[in-house]
Amino acid sequence: MKKAFEFLKQLEKNNNREWFAKNKSEYESIVKENKVFFNHIYTELQEYDNLKGIYIFRIYKDVRFSKDKTPYKTNFGVGYSRSKPMLRGGYYIQLEPGNSFVGGGFWGPEAKDLLRIRKEFEISSIEIEKIISDETFVKYFGELKGDSVKTAPRGFDKNHPAIDLIRKKQFLVMRKFTDKEVLADNFQKEALLTLLAMRPFFDYMSEILTTDLNGEPVF
Repeated sequence: MKKAFEFLKQLEKNNNREWFAKNKSEYESIVKENKVFFNHIYTELQEYDNLKGIYIFRIYKDVRFSKDKTPYKTNFGVGYSRSKPMLRGGYYIQLEPGNSFVGGGFWGPEAKDLLRIRKEFEISSIEIEKIISDETFVKYFGELKGDSVKTAPRGFDKNHPAIDLIRKKQFLVMRKFTDKEVLADNFQKEALLTLLAMRPFFDYMSEILTTDLNGEPVF
């Protein structure tokens, strides 16, 4: 990872096509090393979960609708998707100097899935609160993250005891890593343990999204 971090630091200072072209061979070498690391995590994670695939994000940015016109990302990222429709939730690793993390969850749930989740929490939030207050969950992630709507969603009581959960429109978990931690020999192990710590949360959310409000399977 050291070479990758050094490259990204230089890229941040020289985020232009001319510099990138001159250093393209170094970039390609780092991409190969990253791919070995990302694939190794995939293989290990597959032993504990049923994964649909791996997506290594490109460093090239889509700047068409962005105010920031710098052409390259200053991070390397990878996503691991679970086998839908029965297994939900996605894993993600980002490697970036000063901003590395391992996380995952539900970034942009479809409207029907979001409503189903909210309805479940409206009926009972006991199970989800048990999961996110579990010692292991708190140790790795602290709390459930994600953006929320400002007020109660339409059709929901603003005074509901679980309104903070119901208001969420994203359901995310994240564990940040310092540069020193990423460069340590045990980072691969820690990254895998962090991904595995998401499983109780993922499995419960999958149960919600594969059943109706009566608990009957929908697939």
